Amino acid sequence: MRTVGVEEELLLVDPDSGEPKALAAAVLARAAQDDPGQDVFEKELFGQMLEFATHPQSDMGDLGAEIVRCRKEAARHAGQIGCGVAALATSPLPVSPSLSVNERYQWLAERYGIPTWDQLVCGCHVHVSVESDEEGIAVLDRLRPWLPILRAISANSPFWQGRNTGYASYRSRVWDRWPSTGPTEPFGSAERYHRQVADMVATGVILDEGMAYFDARLSARYPTVEIRVADVCLCADTAVLIATLVRALVETAAREWRAGRPAPDPRVSLLRLADWQAARFGLEEDLLDPVTLRPRPAAQVLDAVLEYAGDALAGSGDADRAARTVEELLRRGNGAREQRRLLEHTGSLRDVVTECVRRTQG
Repeated sequence: MRTVGVEEELLLVDPDSGEPKALAAAVLARAAQDDPGQDVFEKELFGQMLEFATHPQSDMGDLGAEIVRCRKEAARHAGQIGCGVAALATSPLPVSPSLSVNERYQWLAERYGIPTWDQLVCGCHVHVSVESDEEGIAVLDRLRPWLPILRAISANSPFWQGRNTGYASYRSRVWDRWPSTGPTEPFGSAERYHRQVADMVATGVILDEGMAYFDARLSARYPTVEIRVADVCLCADTAVLIATLVRALVETAAREWRAGRPAPDPRVSLLRLADWQAARFGLEEDLLDPVTLRPRPAAQVLDAVLEYAGDALAGSGDADRAARTVEELLRRGNGAREQRRLLEHTGSLRDVVTECVRRTQG
């Protein structure tokens, strides 16, 4: 059974005002004091962000339990220094980001200027184990048209600097300001993948292979493929759904490769349109069907994912749970819908943040 790990980035906020607080260093110090040698929490680009990573898990129930535990631990450490954590992919309230003390981060700020300072955005990255780089590239080549659906499911960033953006995932629009993001053409082989990354680094435009910010890539640290399109999800069960679907899609793609089936070859220009549609509307309007790349109701596209990856979901014992979570998601809505509903109910972006602090731990 393939293992899955999840990395989540959380926003540190004042629990009363909802304003982001640059207290990551203090939270990390508290975590180290409470649990010497802990390797779960890390700093990120800005002091208003805190990242955690789960251990690799083969059981989705165990993965969900670890995500909840890590969120609660992050909240506990933050609470000890007077702040809270919120699983929000952008800050609804205005914020002036504080760059973390780090030579790499300083290089980014000097190299890219203003776009760097916009990157106070929180994502969810999913790692799935693969047997080799060759299998990993075969998987990446076949996942390409399915990734916008994960964007739509996870969309959790409708507000930016005190304004309603009109997007369900505005984080993705901000993230695309880096020069090395987005969908890729098929690589065809691990050798071609590594050559392309090396060529990108050789231009001097990006610092190293860690800045190959593709929507999906080979991990430079682990024997995994890393899927990077998702916003951090307001609800932990949505994060588990993303991880469940990613593992099933990876397994399905690997089986197709072993069976000799060619990878689909949609043009990057169409994949960018599919991604924009998902970021703009989330699950509220049509998505682009991953096979035809034509508009289709979001509920039908989610059903298509469950059908396409159905054998893999059944084989891992996740089919029923995934179907139930999709049904609940369509009824309740993703994080973007939840945030907009909260604003409509309270009339206050501050209240949106403070309520999301509570829900992050729920």
